[in-house]
Order: sequence, then structure tokens, then C-alpha cells
Amino acid sequence: MTMETLNMKHLFIKGKDETAPVLLLLHGTGGTERDLLGLGELVSPGSSVLSVRGNVLENGMPRFFRRLAEGVFDIEDLVYRTKELQDFLNAAAAEYGFDRSNIVAIGYSNGANIAGSLLFHYKDSLKGAILHHPMVPLRGLDLPDLSGVPVFIAAGDNDPICSPSETRELDGLLREAGAEVEVRWDRFGHQLTSAEAHAAADWFKRTFAKG
Repeated sequence: MTMETLNMKHLFIKGKDETAPVLLLLHGTGGTERDLLGLGELVSPGSSVLSVRGNVLENGMPRFFRRLAEGVFDIEDLVYRTKELQDFLNAAAAEYGFDRSNIVAIGYSNGANIAGSLLFHYKDSLKGAILHHPMVPLRGLDLPDLSGVPVFIAAGDNDPICSPSETRELDGLLREAGAEVEVRWDRFGHQLTSAEAHAAADWFKRTFAKG
């Protein structure tokens, strides 16, 4: 393994179906690369899984980028860490021999935000994304062409961290760039619930079913 390029702590688990999308799992604040393995198994049991731990620590809690306060992102670090993840994905595809163009991200909270930032910054960075309680990663950016990129957003209409207006703004920005967005609303605050996990799995099967 070339640690110079694979510079993020991660797990790669080869799946039984090499044609299925590779799942990129991205945890929330304080999580690890093991947090979302069950969710990945639920969404696509046959997929290979690349689960990554963020390189930033906030009071000892792993994150994918720094923030200045709750809901206030360090934009310079966000841009830097987004490129770090993009470069890591390129290197991981070469290292593990999977199709770089066949990655679907599943992110929760901070992990959903870095996944959204990949979409905002890099054309063809992801084949699709499942975003649990994401925010708008940054504003004032001309998004790449996201035509045909499917995105599932799970949101809480009483989420204290990610307001409904934030969700609607993100939905609009992704749609304007051509993405095919589906939003699911629940009333469980900022939690990643079993109900939204199953809804994400149903969406994935509908969206990426063969034939």
C-alpha cells in the first residue's frame, strides 16, 4: 500500500458484485470508518465498501474538515479537505482495482457535507450520493455539470442543526446543476433513523437496479 497517496485511515471490503457501485461511507462528527458499515450492508449488500475516517480532529473527534462554530464551516479547510478526499479516491481506485467512475457516497452529517462538497467541486467525482442531514457546503460557487447524477437527501423538518430552508437550498442548487434529487422528510431532528436508512436503501435499489 502506498501510504503517500492513501493518506486517510480507511477500510476496503471487496464485495461479491463487482459491477455494483462501490459505496463510499463517510461518518458524522466523532465517528470512525466502522460507523456506517451496517448502513452500507443495508443499502447494497453486494457492493464493495470504501469507508473512510476524516483526517481532522475536533476535541478528539474525527471530522472531514474544520469548522469555526456549529454550522459555520472553515471554507479554506473544506476546499483543501475536499481535494484531499478526491485525490484519495483516485488513489484508492488504482490501489484496489475498482472503477473510479462507479462510486456512490453515503454520508451522515459532516460526512454528508464533504460528499456534497465533492459534488460541488468536481465533475464526475461521484456516480450518486445518499446524504443524511447535509448542509449547503459552500455558497457562491459555480457547480460542475451534474446532469444525471442521482442524489437522495434525508432531512428532518425539525432538525436543529440543518434547517429545512438549508435543505431546500441544497436541493435547489443541485437541481440547477442537473442532479436528480429526491428529498425525504422526517421529524426526528438530526438523527440518522432506521426509517430513513431503509428509505435510502429503497431509493438505491430503484436508482441503480440492473436492467
